[in-house]
Amino acid sequence: VNTMLRKVAVAAASNPHVEIRQDGEKFYIKTSTSVRTTEINFHIGEEFDEETVDGRKCKSLATWESENKMYCQQTLVDGDGPKTYWTRELNGDELILV
Repeated sequence: VNTMLRKVAVAAASNPHVEIRQDGEKFYIKTSTSVRTTEINFHIGEEFDEETVDGRKCKSLATWESENKMYCQQTLVDGDGPKTYWTRELNGDELILV
């Protein structure tokens, strides 16, 4: 992936607007930045298709790390690259994105 594209994507992702809806183990997450908006629907424990913040296609698997923290491992579909992940943790009224 182009280094400049990756830098722009990471900078834009540093201040996203995130909407999360939950129905049992089913989630909808919409993440909006100045560069793009992504939407994903998934069930905890079931693999799903997703794109990394810099646009690479991947297979993802979300699991509960704790009662309030979700961890999602991303595996690239094509090519080599670093393993990536994201987490979402609810701490009172604060949502922590990593």
